[in-house]
Amino acid sequence: MGVAQRSRRWLVPVTAVAVVAGVGTLGPVVADASPNLPDITAQELLTRVQTAKVDGLSGTVRSAADLGLPALPGVDGGNQIPDLLLGEHTARVAFAAPDKARVSVLDNMAERVLTTDGKTAWVYDSAEREAVKLTLPARTQRPQKPELKPESYNPATLAKQFLDAIDPTTKVEVSGTDKVAGRDAYKLRLVPKTDKSTVGSVTLAIDSKNWVPLEVTVMPRTGEDPAAQLGFSSVSFDIPSASTFAFTPPKGVKVEEKTVPAARQAPTPVKPPKGVTPKRPAPGADGKPTVIGEGWESVVAFRDVDVPRTGPVGQLLANARTVEGSWGKGKILTTKMVNALITDDGRVLVGLVSPDTLVAAAPKAPR
Repeated sequence: MGVAQRSRRWLVPVTAVAVVAGVGTLGPVVADASPNLPDITAQELLTRVQTAKVDGLSGTVRSAADLGLPALPGVDGGNQIPDLLLGEHTARVAFAAPDKARVSVLDNMAERVLTTDGKTAWVYDSAEREAVKLTLPARTQRPQKPELKPESYNPATLAKQFLDAIDPTTKVEVSGTDKVAGRDAYKLRLVPKTDKSTVGSVTLAIDSKNWVPLEVTVMPRTGEDPAAQLGFSSVSFDIPSASTFAFTPPKGVKVEEKTVPAARQAPTPVKPPKGVTPKRPAPGADGKPTVIGEGWESVVAFRDVDVPRTGPVGQLLANARTVEGSWGKGKILTTKMVNALITDDGRVLVGLVSPDTLVAAAPKAPR
């Protein structure tokens, strides 16, 4: 597995939580709070957050995740499950507008680094002693969806996934104040109005001076412990120096160099020979999965997925509950937060929703 591919596993908790982004109705003014901050309404706080602008910051971010994922039998080291979905992790982060970022993830005496100065990006894994150097296109020609997103380890980025999707499916309220990384913060709480979501609430700790989210806490519908938490343990809003984003690989490290294309070009259509039936296209015209439902009840559906029926995954499926309906037959994998329906015809439906919600969405999943 290449370094660039391994780096994507850092982003999985963000992606998993962001599936449920859909929030709404504004709640009351904060009443009894500590530390003592001026009262503010949810609407006022949302406005402050959405108009906040910070040119740079640096600090230490801690993440903890317990999504209730089952242990796969015979798997050592979590190769089948991205490691940030389990346990606790620490990262040193730095960001500077408009396009500089650095994330150093510290794991078991090893370090993974992802840094970019806007022109060049580096991905480095000290355990593998491998590095990838990527030459980036000019800023005006950046691809719409760059693969490297170190900002995903920024609590503000995760918070934005929820704030960008505000709608009437959720109650929004200022639930108090807190101290995060030594800074006074308001707590903005989002509570789903549906019992079909496995999410009980999402709380954003908002800096009371810069109005930047400092911490995101996701609580499950059942249980008292957070399912996921990402936040600063220390933070500075001074702009980091340019040298912060530079990287020199240690001596003896294997370096692979790549160039990131400025934009993807659509392949030239090729007509199949007569009598040959072309394979059906991937889900959606652009190859994206299908989203069924809205807000907290959203389900993401994939098709033509080759799910292993042997080995550790096969053992997990063998013990899973069987469900069936007009859509076909499949297995339900259940956890505290993330549930999945794997059908016999190669479709996979996943979401932070109840198993019954997945089954109800199955007839709408493209074949």
